[in-house]
Amino acid sequence: MTTNQLNDNEFDSYYSRYINKLKSTVELRKGFKTQSEVLIDFFNSIPEEKLDFRYEKHKWTVKEILQHLIDTERIFIYRCFRIARRDKLHLAGFDQNIYVAPSGASNKPISALIAEFRINRQGSISLLGSLTDNNLSYIGNADGNAISARAAAFIILGHEIWHMDIIKEKYL
Repeated sequence: MTTNQLNDNEFDSYYSRYINKLKSTVELRKGFKTQSEVLIDFFNSIPEEKLDFRYEKHKWTVKEILQHLIDTERIFIYRCFRIARRDKLHLAGFDQNIYVAPSGASNKPISALIAEFRINRQGSISLLGSLTDNNLSYIGNADGNAISARAAAFIILGHEIWHMDIIKEKYL
């Protein structure tokens, strides 16, 4: 299952910014494995003095961005799971900004955040491996918009690239 199989009706146009970061040939399950190492290598390569840097007063630090990626993956893989299981209930949205302060990300060493990412990603990989392509093509509703289980998963990957690009551009 690749990104070029997604249809426009499977996700809100807002998420195009993330989906469009992916090559059209990215295979979903393989992408979660290969991109995991790319992301870990990327965050490990960031100099220590940049980990708590903010390019503007109210912007997140690099460590807070990594925590945000972990938190977002948790939410979107949960959406993927519920939709793939044919859950008809509308799934709530979330305010990403209120998650930052209570996460304590700036007080965590980067090694702890990377370990948390690694464990979380293994759960996502396991879940995706347990779902059929048919399960993943099912469309549900999250935050008032139609979304397929596979689109929710692909958004995770594109979202990571989006933030790595921002870090390269504004933090390093």
